[in-house]
Amino acid sequence: MYSKKRIDHINPFFMPRSDMTTKNIKKSTRALFNDLFEISHGIGTQIYVVGGFVRDLLLGFESKDIDFVVLDDALKFARTFKNHVNAKSIVVYPKFGTAMVQQGLYKLEFVTAREEAYTGTSRKPVVTKADLETDLSRRDFTVNALAMEIGPDTFGKIIDPWNGQNDLKHKILRTPLDPDITFSDDPLRMLRAVRFATQLSFTIEKETFTSIQRKADRLSIISQERITDEFNKIMLTPKPSTGLQLLFETNLLNIFLPEFVMTMGTEQRSKYHHKDVFYHTLQVIDKVATASEKLELRLAALFHDIAKPRTKRFEDEVGWTFHGHEVVGERMAGAIMRRLKYPTHTINYVKKLVRQHLRPMFLVDEEVTDSAIRRLLFLAGEEFDDLMALCRADITSKNPRTIKKHMQNYEIVLEKARIVEEKDRMRAFKSPVDGIEIMRIFNLTPGPAVGRIKKIIEEAILDGEVPNEHEAALKFLVNNKLKLLIDSDAHD
Repeated sequence: MYSKKRIDHINPFFMPRSDMTTKNIKKSTRALFNDLFEISHGIGTQIYVVGGFVRDLLLGFESKDIDFVVLDDALKFARTFKNHVNAKSIVVYPKFGTAMVQQGLYKLEFVTAREEAYTGTSRKPVVTKADLETDLSRRDFTVNALAMEIGPDTFGKIIDPWNGQNDLKHKILRTPLDPDITFSDDPLRMLRAVRFATQLSFTIEKETFTSIQRKADRLSIISQERITDEFNKIMLTPKPSTGLQLLFETNLLNIFLPEFVMTMGTEQRSKYHHKDVFYHTLQVIDKVATASEKLELRLAALFHDIAKPRTKRFEDEVGWTFHGHEVVGERMAGAIMRRLKYPTHTINYVKKLVRQHLRPMFLVDEEVTDSAIRRLLFLAGEEFDDLMALCRADITSKNPRTIKKHMQNYEIVLEKARIVEEKDRMRAFKSPVDGIEIMRIFNLTPGPAVGRIKKIIEEAILDGEVPNEHEAALKFLVNNKLKLLIDSDAHD
């Protein structure tokens, strides 16, 4: 640990100016930095670029999210900057000495140099002012404990007290201080370690890794929203299985998603499967990730077999079965995702795909009726293409012939669906007759009978008895008025 003198007087902190660093800075960004330096000079303070922006520059690219440390009052600085450039908005967090300003495409965060610590059960840190060295020491990893000068005389000089550039070069994640202290102070950093390792293809240093294993339980004090936000970033990486495997090995996965841990060791030896559900699911997620950047689809892949441990049964001459795992899985996915604080529309999307992910494979027979295809299109709705992407990814056999056969079967389903869709327009299916018309024709008041009659019409359309057209549906209503009333009453 270096002594807490003024940072700009400690020569060992300064690395030689890096041509690689400065040449990656766009003119617009350099102009922004010049403005910020002039403001800091004018009000008698010092400002440094810190963290991810510096790291990314050293990796060869520039981010639009930029963090700054101010060696004084960051809130005062941010307000001065906002007025100077006429920025549209500023968000201030006085308790933490933090302010965020949106300036064009740039998202700027200004922080008073600080140190922070969590109490044993607190989710919020106790924050006190500090110098730059102390502020950098509280950073999660050495590769993020970097600062950069933006003044004209020293522009581009890197402040690197914990040799983060060397760790960056060797793709290593380690904490600046004792990892037990770092992770106790902010347990979310353990998830960030997994996220950075997955995003950047880095290795977590051994002591840092074992510390995460020891401290994993402490993640439970962090709000679920923050945990889920980091988890989503892991799921959105090019190869999510890397992050999920690390979450399992560090014991973090068991803290917030134990149901997925339970799939480990659930073997599914049959004609089509060759590994346990956990590793099968990892393969499915990665295959989905190569086809789509959509988070919801990746989550559907994560949960598609989540109920197999609960539905596992052994049957003579058949072996292990998982009957109804799509039905149980739909319920489990909904409950788990509500606990993880996902929005309702995401939960409904995932539940739909989990429930329907087996259906397409049952529709490859030449004798399958248009009615069955209509029901698939109706049930999948706007998510039909995503459902088929999930189904294709679900083929993880090592047998090339098996893969080829299943892919051909799905192409058959797609062709049948295309023909039916052209004819019946089922993917955006909506009952052509609304409740008001039903009440008028049947002289009914609002109530369950209206919904039951509407359901009978929809079933008739799905069965091909009635075209998916308004006039045809009205004619069906009028011609079958008595029968529909009787049928609807029969469900009371």
